[in-house]
Amino acid sequence: MTGTVKVILTMSAAIFAAPLLAQSADIDINGDGMYSYAEVRAYAPDLSEDTFNVVDTSGDGLLDASEIAAGVAAGLLPA
Repeated sequence: MTGTVKVILTMSAAIFAAPLLAQSADIDINGDGMYSYAEVRAYAPDLSEDTFNVVDTSGDGLLDASEIAAGVAAGLLPA
C-alpha cells in the first residue's frame, strides 16, 4: 500500500469516526472549539504529552476536530 493510499484511508476513517471527544462541551472547558493538553488529559488521564504532540499535527498546542478525528482513527485518542 502506498503512502498516499494510507493517508486517504486514515483520513476517510477519521471523517467517519465521529468521535465523542470532538463533540463534548464537557471537555472543551473554555468553549473555544479546540482542546488543550490539559483539557484532553482531564478526559484521558493516561494520555502522554508526546502522544498529544503527535496528534497535534498543526503544532499549535491545541487539537481541532480534524486532529481529534485522526487521532481517534489512528488509535492514539479514545473514542
